[in-house]
Amino acid sequence: MLVFLLQMIPGFTELFLLDSSKILEIWRFVTSIFLHGDIAHLLYNMFALLLFGSILEKLIGEKKFLVVFFVSGILANLVSINFYSTSLGASGAIFGVIGALIFIRPLLPVWAFGVPMPIFVAGVLWAAGDVIGIFVPSGIANIAHLSGMLFGLIMGAMFRGKRRKKKSYVDEESVRKWEVSWHGRL
Repeated sequence: MLVFLLQMIPGFTELFLLDSSKILEIWRFVTSIFLHGDIAHLLYNMFALLLFGSILEKLIGEKKFLVVFFVSGILANLVSINFYSTSLGASGAIFGVIGALIFIRPLLPVWAFGVPMPIFVAGVLWAAGDVIGIFVPSGIANIAHLSGMLFGLIMGAMFRGKRRKKKSYVDEESVRKWEVSWHGRL
């Protein structure tokens, strides 16, 4: 939110925006993630990050979550700069978070398009919308969304087996005793 307010200063956005004519200024691949085109863009990204980011962080831990977010965002920017003259926003990073969630928890229920559905179905529909968006230009960096999701899927595959283990307060022996007492010998 603070960065968005700083964007009101004339010339601020241009210093940090991802610009194809300034690709040697490598900080722009990171700083552009924190810029947004308007308040609606910022609010959509904040909502998606709060919703999906909090779930992913609980599953894989904060350090791996930050890896997914920044690697997806930076790599999505590296791809998208080949298709767009300028780019800004966290959408590539957020689609990376969604991609990782799709791989780690494909049946996670989410509310999308007005109905509850598994996240992998919502992901397919969001990706299809972005593919259509490539051919119907709207000022949205659809390729950044798609590439961010792809990188998120890859990292989700890497982290799927390495999820944080929940601490169990019930040991195996106690469970077996309870099972035997209620169901007889198993």
